[in-house]
Amino acid sequence: MGNIIEIRDFAAGELDVYARLTEAQLLNRDRPEEGLFIAESPKVVMRALDAGYEPVSILAEDRHINGEAREVLARCPDIPVYTASFEVLMQLTGYKLTRGLLCAMRRRPLPRVEELCRRARRIAVLENVMNPTNVGAIIRSAAALNMDAVLLTPGCSNPLYRRAARVSMGTVFQIPWTFLEEEEAGAWPREGMDYLKSLGFSTAAMALHDESVDIDDPVLRQEEKLALILGTEGEGLQEETIAASDYTIKIPMSHGVDSLNVAVASAVAFWELGK
Repeated sequence: MGNIIEIRDFAAGELDVYARLTEAQLLNRDRPEEGLFIAESPKVVMRALDAGYEPVSILAEDRHINGEAREVLARCPDIPVYTASFEVLMQLTGYKLTRGLLCAMRRRPLPRVEELCRRARRIAVLENVMNPTNVGAIIRSAAALNMDAVLLTPGCSNPLYRRAARVSMGTVFQIPWTFLEEEEAGAWPREGMDYLKSLGFSTAAMALHDESVDIDDPVLRQEEKLALILGTEGEGLQEETIAASDYTIKIPMSHGVDSLNVAVASAVAFWELGK
């Protein structure tokens, strides 16, 4: 393989994209057409490749070149493959979670909400979910449990952040998602909620509220198009979001437990409402 380049020094410039650029720098808001993201582990990288994302370079532990990384390298014969020893790569934050392989890939323009929702019946809407672990876990559940798309308000963590993509096990490349940008959908929540309704969706806010109905209420299943709205960790949904929703729903619980982590709650809700 003529494209393999050995790296012996952790300070080498070739490692900057993997070791020293922040998520904000990779996102490159000023020039989004030049934005990158890092996919971690062979499975996540393969799912990104299957979805048509363009690889820029690969970083692999030397002992994995003819092992776990082999299938990925065969798919990417024309890009630089940086290889280094375990001792060098252990200086990378979170290296143990990468299974010896990282890939820098180009971001793609995000679809418009209208395009994403055109044929969707069940969508998840994340309001200001800032923890990338929760974003990744919710997207994984959405992909597995019959959601057609995921929409995120601008206050959410980006699904292509390394931790989000890794926790999702690459399902961020399998289920459609986009942001509810103000240019298209208006300001969230009031204008954004109205925009969802203009696309034919009834809205259901997950919240502990006096007027909440149980998630298995038959009327919810009868909705032809339903947007399930989930709030940020701890604070939950904004009161304005709840007030503007067609339904407020809750998961019945026992033993005096009042709530679940948003990622866990999403899985229960997707299972019930995606039937």
